[in-house]
Amino acid sequence: MASSAESSSSGISLALVAGEVSGDMLAARLLAGLRPHLPDARFHGIGGPRMIEQGLVSDVPMETLTVRGLFEIIPRYREIKGIQNRLRDRLLREKPAAFIGADYPGFNLGLEEQLRAGGIPTVHFVGPQIWAWRGGRIRKIQRAVSHMLVIFPFEEQIYRDAGVPVTYIGHPLAETIPLVPDTAAARMALGLPANARVVTVMPGSRMGELKYLAETFVRAAGLLAKRDSGLTFVVPMAGAKQRAYFDEIVAKAGLRDVPLTIIDGQSHTAIAAADAVLVASGTATLEVALYKKPMVIAYRVMRASWEIMRHMGYLPWIGLPNILAREFLVPEYLQHAATPQALADAVWTQLNDTALRERLAGRFTEMHHSLLRNSAQESAQAVLRVIESDK
Repeated sequence: MASSAESSSSGISLALVAGEVSGDMLAARLLAGLRPHLPDARFHGIGGPRMIEQGLVSDVPMETLTVRGLFEIIPRYREIKGIQNRLRDRLLREKPAAFIGADYPGFNLGLEEQLRAGGIPTVHFVGPQIWAWRGGRIRKIQRAVSHMLVIFPFEEQIYRDAGVPVTYIGHPLAETIPLVPDTAAARMALGLPANARVVTVMPGSRMGELKYLAETFVRAAGLLAKRDSGLTFVVPMAGAKQRAYFDEIVAKAGLRDVPLTIIDGQSHTAIAAADAVLVASGTATLEVALYKKPMVIAYRVMRASWEIMRHMGYLPWIGLPNILAREFLVPEYLQHAATPQALADAVWTQLNDTALRERLAGRFTEMHHSLLRNSAQESAQAVLRVIESDK
């Protein structure tokens, strides 16, 4: 039986904001889940190509919002604040049935707080990592968020304890990535030899990540190539801009002789094809775990940002697989510790320790099962309940 939210969908408007690729992916699945229930609803705000495919009208390009690090945002603060203010004023006038912030908490939580105070129900999709750092944010979340959607099972209790309505929806990546990856098919798709030893190198999809990790990752690949000239290195690039910047960094560092196979997009195929992955901290680390691949995680930001962030941490881990496992399943190298030699040594171990590789595959399979839900349906139902309860 259709809910009253469904039966009266013709006049419903929903606003959404995603500020980076991972949020675009999450919000797109939510929109896919909502569309059958709200076939005539209007979706607008700020989003990327996946949200636009699901019918979102994006008021500004999502890339306009993408900034990494604490100090890196300073030069662009006025521009981004202006976008937030204009969107706030517009939504307060239009009064959408709900606002959905897809991750990007620095922007979305502030906007949600103002919209909720103005009588608009707010849903935040992906709980900010208050369990990792900036735990004081929970007070802002209590004011800003009508309902929280979380993608990791341990988060549910955190928000319940804080009095924030919450729904665990599972992680969308657990649905899109197969439980048993097909390494042979991935290598065939990329034109790689079936018996090659493949290291996939993932220095990040954002320009800031490339700035701080690209040269180090390529130098690490160069050291590995000296140990085993038969290794194949695959580097997926998120877009033409990222590829051009990566090429520039490699050229300036005098590293064009490192044998890299650079590909456009196809990051999941590159992971599936790998024997081991060198990866920047972030959502990609979970993707690697779901593909059951050994990995080495690295993280670097501007020094001033690091000095602040390292004093705000609450967990000993930064990589998502380690956070979910509550232990160091895979090595992490942060800031000054992320040297080419350290990364190369760690990747070499991941490539050659058979018992370690088998143990990781088992643990990552357990992790995959724990994250597997129908996230599109679960998130859509939660949003529909929020809309209904506000009537």
